[in-house]
Amino acid sequence: MVIWKKKERKMMLVSVMAEMLEEYTVVLARILEHVFNEAPLPRRIRFLILRNLPFVSSLPLNPSLLPPPPPASARSSYH
Repeated sequence: MVIWKKKERKMMLVSVMAEMLEEYTVVLARILEHVFNEAPLPRRIRFLILRNLPFVSSLPLNPSLLPPPPPASARSSYH
């Protein structure tokens, strides 16, 4: 009986940890989605990055829905 209780407790802890990690992953993916949506990257690169994020919003990502790139004067130079 005592061994069963220990196994049961461990299984409960594993279950709780799995739930917490799943929620953490969802939050992290949403943060990354926001960061990459705002990043000064070419639209195609942003689309590829956002498309490959796990747990991103359930709506399919359409490249035409991405925000337009910033005007040339607002871009920082990477020279």
